[in-house]
Amino acid sequence: MIELRQLRAFVAIAEEGHITRAAAKLGMQQPPLTRLLHGLERELGETLMERYPKGVRPTAAGTALLEEARVLLSRAAAIGDVVSRAARGEQGKLAVGFTSSSALNPFVPQVIRAFRLAVPRVSVVLDEAGTAELVDALVHERLDVAFVRSPLGGMASLQVETILREPMMLALPTDHVLAVTSKLPVPLSSLAGEAFVLYRRPAGPGLYDALLAACKTAGFSPTVAQEAPRMTATMSLVAAGLGISIVPASMARLRGDGVVYRGLSGCPGLFAPLYLASRVEDQSPTLKRFIEIVMREASHDG
Repeated sequence: MIELRQLRAFVAIAEEGHITRAAAKLGMQQPPLTRLLHGLERELGETLMERYPKGVRPTAAGTALLEEARVLLSRAAAIGDVVSRAARGEQGKLAVGFTSSSALNPFVPQVIRAFRLAVPRVSVVLDEAGTAELVDALVHERLDVAFVRSPLGGMASLQVETILREPMMLALPTDHVLAVTSKLPVPLSSLAGEAFVLYRRPAGPGLYDALLAACKTAGFSPTVAQEAPRMTATMSLVAAGLGISIVPASMARLRGDGVVYRGLSGCPGLFAPLYLASRVEDQSPTLKRFIEIVMREASHDG
């Protein structure tokens, strides 16, 4: 088996062109250095150095080995740094999931950008899905962390941190009477007779349940005319005139045709939280570094 010390000896001899000078460079005696060279030649079954009166130089086989040996020695020298960076969470891969509404909140791209600037050697893989799909991916270790809108109560294997809360807004078709008559906040109680377009509860149980609870407090139960698997699809149905919806304020960033956004009043407890979910156990240094950056950015925003 070829040893790194044999390769170091060979490279030193090739670069110095003289065994005695190479020995001095390596801080060793000439006989041990010669034995290392001979051992390497026996291991490879090739003569690696041609002897001349004033020194040595690589054979054709030695020249080929020299290039490879330098690469191997360079990589070997970097192993310590690689291991140290990995231990500090500065190298590796991180799989980040998010719901469609989470991705539209400027905090999510902001924190991913901050993480990539802080640890550029980490490869970040992004995945958008519904809450139930993200939870399954976390539990089965296909994702390391996910931004969700639900607190995920009862999931003992997951930890959930509250990142921020944002207001909810009313989304209306452009020809709806509330869209054309006023730009003032709309009382939630005034929507009792409206048809609602909501995202399916399995896809977003947190926001779905919060909306139903707020409507109940306002004195009515919403009539759900349509349900959609994603928040963005909900906006398409609103634009098509199939009903109104109540969505996180950051959804207004979509600026899609056919939808007008209005503020809401009379619903003090209605807001859209953003949570960060990850597994309780087996957190890698990279994941810990990401969570640290998320919480730091959240404290700055707060």
